Amino acid sequence: MKVVVDYDLCEANAICMEQAPEIFRVEDDDTLTVLMEEVPAEFKETAQEAERLCPRQAIQLVD
Repeated sequence: MKVVVDYDLCEANAICMEQAPEIFRVEDDDTLTVLMEEVPAEFKETAQEAERLCPRQAIQLVD
């Protein structure tokens, strides 16, 4: 499973980081960094929850 972010939609509001800090980090300049593009099985559920909770639907998980 791979993380894809539409940075044009992303508001860097840190909801994804709160849900999956192993995968997402919001920087001091309010930009989103994806820490791991390929999501290991152990983080699959938290990544899916981050995708679901994104208010702008900027996160997509693809196989």
